[in-house]
Amino acid sequence: MSEGSLDLVASGYEAFYAAWGRSPTLRQIWREHVTGADYPEEFAHISFLTVAQLGVLTAALSLSAGQLLVDVACGAGGPGLWAAKQTGARLVGIDLSVVATERASECAGALGATDASFRQGMFAATGLGSGSADAVMSVDALQYVPDKSKALAEVARILRPGGRFAFVAFELDPARVAGLPIWQDPVPDYRPVLEVAGLTTVRYEQLPRWADQVAAGFGAVLAQRDALEAEMGPEAAAATVMEAAVTTELRPYCGHVFAVTTRT
Repeated sequence: MSEGSLDLVASGYEAFYAAWGRSPTLRQIWREHVTGADYPEEFAHISFLTVAQLGVLTAALSLSAGQLLVDVACGAGGPGLWAAKQTGARLVGIDLSVVATERASECAGALGATDASFRQGMFAATGLGSGSADAVMSVDALQYVPDKSKALAEVARILRPGGRFAFVAFELDPARVAGLPIWQDPVPDYRPVLEVAGLTTVRYEQLPRWADQVAAGFGAVLAQRDALEAEMGPEAAAATVMEAAVTTELRPYCGHVFAVTTRT
C-alpha cells in the first residue's frame, strides 16, 4: 500500500475511533444485524463476530493464566479483552490508530483489566520481541493488510514455537478489487501464505451466513446515514458509510474464514 493509501486508511480509523461510543444508532445496528443481542456491550467491537464465535476462537488459542496474548489490529480492544478475561492471559493490543489504542486503554480501565496494555503498531511491525507471545489473535483486519506475507511472517516471529495464531478475516476476490488502494495484495485463500510464513493450519472454515450478515449490517448503515452523521459527526460517519457503500457495491469478499494455526 502506498504511503498515501495508508494515510487514507489511518485517517478514517482515527476519525471513527474518535467518535467511538457516541452513536447509539450504530450500536443498535450492530446488535440487531451483526453480533446479536447477547454480545456483551462492555466488549463492543465493529467486526463481524458473534460472542459464540469469539468463544470458539478464544478456546482455540489454548491459553493458560499468565501467558501473553497479542491482539493485532485490536481496534477499541473488546474481543481481545474478552479473550484475556476468559483465559486469565496478559494482553497486549496493537493497532495502527493511536486513537483506537486510547479507546482500548479506556475500556481496559473500565473493566479493571490491569494486565492489558495497548500500543500503536502494524501487522508487519508490532515492535514485540521474537518468541514473546504465547498466542496471537486478530479479528477482521488481515484483509486490509497491504503485504500479507510480511504480516504473517511477523506473527510467526513474535510467536513462541508451538504457540497459536487464531484469526477471523475476509477472503478477497482479486478480480473485484483490482486497482483499489484499500485492498492491495488480495488473498482468496490464506492457507498458502500461512504455510510460507511457517504457520501450520490446523483449522480453516467458512463462517456461516457471513454474506447475509455483511449485507444486513452495511445495508442498515447506509439506510441510517443521517442519524450516524448527527451522532458521530461528519468525518467519522463518512468513513463508516464509505466502507459500507464500497463493500455493498463491489462485493469484494469471496469468503469469511475462521482459521487456527500453530508456529512450527
